[in-house]
Amino acid sequence: MRRRRSVPWIHRWSRPIIGAISIAGAILTAYLTITKISGGEVVCSAEVGAAGSCSDVLNSPYAEIFGLPLSLFGCLAYISMAAAALFPLTINIEASKQLRKTLENWTWLFLLAGSTAMAVFSSYLMYVLATKIQSVCYYCIGSALFSLSLLLLTILGREWEDIGQIFFTGLMVALLTLVGTLGVYANVDQPLAGVPDENGVIAITSPDTPPQAPYGWEITTTSGEAEIALAKHLTSIGAKKYGAYWCPHCFEQKQLFGKEAFKEVNYIECASEGKNPQPQACTAAGIRSFPSWEIDGKLYPGVQTPQELAKLSNYQGDMSFKYKMP
Repeated sequence: MRRRRSVPWIHRWSRPIIGAISIAGAILTAYLTITKISGGEVVCSAEVGAAGSCSDVLNSPYAEIFGLPLSLFGCLAYISMAAAALFPLTINIEASKQLRKTLENWTWLFLLAGSTAMAVFSSYLMYVLATKIQSVCYYCIGSALFSLSLLLLTILGREWEDIGQIFFTGLMVALLTLVGTLGVYANVDQPLAGVPDENGVIAITSPDTPPQAPYGWEITTTSGEAEIALAKHLTSIGAKKYGAYWCPHCFEQKQLFGKEAFKEVNYIECASEGKNPQPQACTAAGIRSFPSWEIDGKLYPGVQTPQELAKLSNYQGDMSFKYKMP
């Protein structure tokens, strides 16, 4: 009498586990998508000051694809993975054994391709998170762990007849995903600015898309040491910059500083729909136009070049500023 070979527990439970992880990932990314579209703030750990970090990451240029939240595509991917993992289990194996087997074979290939693509894409985003954005986002890290878990469970969750099939399919999908990802993000680091002049100074350009509440436009220029030093000096003497997220000239002022330096500026948002709005403070200061600077108790309306701000604030540091008005 032949003894029936026992089935490893991972083979019996791989699909339900994959389905559970995919559903958890879909819920997480759906939350991020709804929050992004509604203009709300994600809930982050206050212990490490992550609220700002999460917002910086989830509102960076890398968080959108074709004008839509990246989390929306992630949600759709997780839903597809959950459906592929769980749908064959709804087929009665006693009544439709051949149909169940066919569905399992096809969906395993889909799960392999999908989990490979998600793992490769998540790996790239982790690289971006660590080297370019340099912020912590536990939602992003959690999603990356979900993607890696799905790939491992897909590979280990069944007895593959041909190991070469796993390698070839995974390699092809990984290469296509990497090429597509690099293509999508090819221009994300290009500053919204013109060509350097003979002195190496770059003229910024105005935005050509509508502002998105509550942040307006993403700052795309990179700060130099001079911009950062000037921003810190302005804050140290109590200078304030008043603006509104929808104001294109306010954005030009931000571009003159660059992303890193503008974080050091004491910025007050006057639009009630903007991030951390303080319209009462703007009214009390007598702000009539955007942007406006308050330096030593005096108001200076309009965009101020770094050189003008240096003169108004008696800044004596590095003056090798990178950007200028067109």
